[in-house]
Amino acid sequence: MKSYIISILSLLFTVSAIAQPNPKLLLKLEQNAAAMEQKTIEWRRVLHQYPELSNREVKTSARIAEHLKGLGLEVQTGIANTGVVALLKTDKPGPVVALRADMDALPVDERNSLSFASKERVMFNDRETGVMHACGHDSHMAILMAVAEILTNNKAELKGTVKFIFQPAEEGAGTEPGGASLMIEQGVLDNPKVDAIFGLHIQSTVPVGTIAYRPGGLMAAPDFFTIRVKGKGAHGSTPWDGVDPIVVGSQIVLGLQTIISRQAELTKEPAVITVGKFLSGNRENIIPEEAVMGGTIRTFDKKMQQLIYDRIKRTAENIAESAGAVAEVTINPGSPVVFNDPALTALMVPSLERAAGKANTLNVSPVTMGEDFSAFQEKVPGLFFFIGGMKPGTDPKKAPIHHTADFMLDESGFITGTKALLNLTVDYLFRDPRLAAKK
Repeated sequence: MKSYIISILSLLFTVSAIAQPNPKLLLKLEQNAAAMEQKTIEWRRVLHQYPELSNREVKTSARIAEHLKGLGLEVQTGIANTGVVALLKTDKPGPVVALRADMDALPVDERNSLSFASKERVMFNDRETGVMHACGHDSHMAILMAVAEILTNNKAELKGTVKFIFQPAEEGAGTEPGGASLMIEQGVLDNPKVDAIFGLHIQSTVPVGTIAYRPGGLMAAPDFFTIRVKGKGAHGSTPWDGVDPIVVGSQIVLGLQTIISRQAELTKEPAVITVGKFLSGNRENIIPEEAVMGGTIRTFDKKMQQLIYDRIKRTAENIAESAGAVAEVTINPGSPVVFNDPALTALMVPSLERAAGKANTLNVSPVTMGEDFSAFQEKVPGLFFFIGGMKPGTDPKKAPIHHTADFMLDESGFITGTKALLNLTVDYLFRDPRLAAKK
């Protein structure tokens, strides 16, 4: 009974913790979002047609900066190479809210027959490839551009400060510095200091009009590994004269799968090991000297993460040694878990529900994709959520998935994202000051 009463009191505080802004303002913002829908779609189509890879978002950032400067905002460019940050200052004191959108595209040849399909081609890893917004970052930018315009137009009725962050290199900068961590290093969360940050990601397998969120761990920590197997070359007709790194590497790939299926406590948290690259040999009749494989690790728990690091190293080295080969393992940690601050999430769920409707605002299971929005969340309370981009009536199993040539979005889902960011921003700006004292 006691715990029930505590839960009720906690709920009451959460509900009362937001001093609701003027209802007329909320209605006006919703109307503004509807009026901006077509413009948002048009922006997205331009951005989709001219995609750029991580740390190469030069034209993209120029378009965004031009828009933000046209609104009269304080704009900084060149942050973390190509990032853009704009500041909306009101005349009234209040919190500082940050909103983030990612800008980079992927080295993917677009297969869609859209009138605005990408025709961009670049050299990537010594190979010519197409460039495509195959993960929806074009829509994230367009939505945040719309939100910036709407909030700026209603500046007189707001309080506090809003920081608009357009981030490069979310997909990874390779060996270059970049992404969220570099933006943080260069002070994006300071001057003024950010109190809370919000971000979204559109999903091609989630129905339009739906918002999906989760308190705590929403997205996994994505790490990457390389295993170099050194054998002994030989003629393909006499394998006994050599040590075949392809066979050894294949055994290692199979051995790695037992780490998840037999050594990781999956009832605690999910985990994934995937080998996505295996390179070796030049000719059919030559046993090469070396094989190189690369893959990714996805975890939600630091102890399990370390266990997997150790087991990958042990498995690869011992299998190689048993065959007379040598395995060298390199693990490159990625971004941390996307962890939604539980208190902030509980506070802001009503804001999400106003955008999508209570029935369409879902508390979901974690996903094993990664996102470097998590770097911001390690510094300030943050909430990251998904919006639907799948056409109504589509079977999710048949919907084009992210990072593929056929990736496709239903543009009618953009307005939900626009309304969600508007609601989150305004509601947080007008939150009960008692919350600050409870941090």
